[in-house]
Amino acid sequence: MKVRLAIATLLGSFAILVLQAAGAVDWKTSATLPGVDLNGLSVQQKTSVLEILRERSCSCGCSMKLAECRVMDPGCAYSTNLATTVVESVKAGKSKAETFAALDSSKWAHLQEAKILDDAVQIPVAGAPAIGPPNAKITIVEFSDFQCPYCAVAIGEINALLKAYPTQVKLIFKQFPLETHPQADLAAAAAIAAHRQGKFWPMHDAMFAHRDDLSRKSIMLLAKQNGLNMDKFESDIDSTEVREAVVRDVQDGDHAHVEGTPTLFISGQRYNGPVTLASLKPVIDGELAGAQTATARNKPGN
Repeated sequence: MKVRLAIATLLGSFAILVLQAAGAVDWKTSATLPGVDLNGLSVQQKTSVLEILRERSCSCGCSMKLAECRVMDPGCAYSTNLATTVVESVKAGKSKAETFAALDSSKWAHLQEAKILDDAVQIPVAGAPAIGPPNAKITIVEFSDFQCPYCAVAIGEINALLKAYPTQVKLIFKQFPLETHPQADLAAAAAIAAHRQGKFWPMHDAMFAHRDDLSRKSIMLLAKQNGLNMDKFESDIDSTEVREAVVRDVQDGDHAHVEGTPTLFISGQRYNGPVTLASLKPVIDGELAGAQTATARNKPGN
């Protein structure tokens, strides 16, 4: 299955409208684009890069230009890598024709077959908020952003998954506030501050329910409504320890090659499919069957 195409088909124009309503930058006029590093380029080179990104179509199946895809889908690996190719080519002094040739020869120029689960990686999770039995056979690590519309939609699907596997699946939450969401970093700090009082999940639900306004004033009101000790909460949210915890989560995501939210890791393996119960269930069933086979194989006498 072509995962990128499947996701585009699933979300379609509705997801794009959601992002536009959230105030995404205008890809046709903006001098910066998410995930596109223009540092070190001259003014003329920056103009050339942006011109090419606005002219060239993305190959992920979204039917958008590269610049548009960077704004509408910052997690797209195709527009991310093709944009990097453009920057490197222009920085090296290549002509527009040579840059287009470099794009054509890139492995990201064509939609790739993707595995549903990548190879497992190590993700630090000590002290992170978790829900589900501690001894669950399957651990899902979610990198999320409280201002992300896709993350808000995913909550219901993930909750349905946890309900379907009450003794077999555990969820661990990691902060990954995106640069394109100006209130996400404060919300991430608020979530960790709430976690220090054992109130992470109530604040998790409250902030996602009020995703359109995660200003400091709104967050303080939500914390008060959820019974937090406000003196401690206000002290923690601004503390060095909490801010460093957010940074560590983001760094953990970067090391695991997280590019957008929500990103799930199932038993350490990055999941590349739609975050829906229907799509996740066969993957979890497969992982459970594999774990059962491994357990049987390791029993004494086998």
